[in-house]
Amino acid sequence: MTILLDTHGGDHAPHEVIKGARLAEQKLGVSIVLVDGDQLPMDADPTGILKQYKDSSMAVGLRMLAEGRGDAFVSAGNTGALLVGATIWVKRVRGVRRPCIAAILPTATSPVVLLDCGANADCTAEMLDGFAQLGSVYAKSALGLNNPRVGLINNGTEEIKGDKLRQETHALLRENAHINFVGNMEAREIPAGGCDVAVTDGFTGNVVLKLYEGMGAMMKQQLVSRFAWNPLAWPSLLGLRKQLDYKNHGGAPLLGLRGVVIKAHGSSDAAAVYHAIRQAKACVENGMVDIMKGAFS
Repeated sequence: MTILLDTHGGDHAPHEVIKGARLAEQKLGVSIVLVDGDQLPMDADPTGILKQYKDSSMAVGLRMLAEGRGDAFVSAGNTGALLVGATIWVKRVRGVRRPCIAAILPTATSPVVLLDCGANADCTAEMLDGFAQLGSVYAKSALGLNNPRVGLINNGTEEIKGDKLRQETHALLRENAHINFVGNMEAREIPAGGCDVAVTDGFTGNVVLKLYEGMGAMMKQQLVSRFAWNPLAWPSLLGLRKQLDYKNHGGAPLLGLRGVVIKAHGSSDAAAVYHAIRQAKACVENGMVDIMKGAFS
């Protein structure tokens, strides 16, 4: 298996990216192709990848994936540019209106798929309806769930809650026969495992994701400071630390594309890059793209 890796994507590129690539080759048995090129700034206009930054490592890698010169592409670079470039070059699965970014988050019970996590800040109800179906298919393939529960992130559980977008989306999800919609979901219910797929727009989803990461980091620090003195607590602390660390949960796949594209965290170190590559390998091995094609045919 060949994984294409954006050498210049992320805050700590290229050194941490290269270290993560070496680690992945050693432990995962994959072939890593380090894609070189110009650097696409994290704050660049996403559409710049098509012209001004068409020779960036991200653009080159996406075109290589589209040409079949790799099985997956991983980048920790500009999220918006990655979505634009992937949509233009890798292209969407037929029937998918808009690709989105999904992240798997730990909960008190089983993991939850959160989408969209930042690719589409402004959304319509029809887009969120499509995200729900993408997330449901991904939860089946990635988490092995037969009938994943889909919840709509809102400011209350009642059907009348939320703004116009949330109310219109609720009506569409309720009538969607391809998903198991369980209704509105307050954000506080996500860590408790209130649903298997949490659907929202990219702006809200990114806020939820970053808050999740921040709370996880704070909880790790507080637990270690209080219980590190007790050797009997170390195994439990290490296990919880691993569960709460976003670096250990891989990257976030762009769902709805004809190829496997993984968005790694912008501040990825070598460990996070390694786990993003691990996520890419898993998506290829479980046939995620073919499953998406079959679901939307």
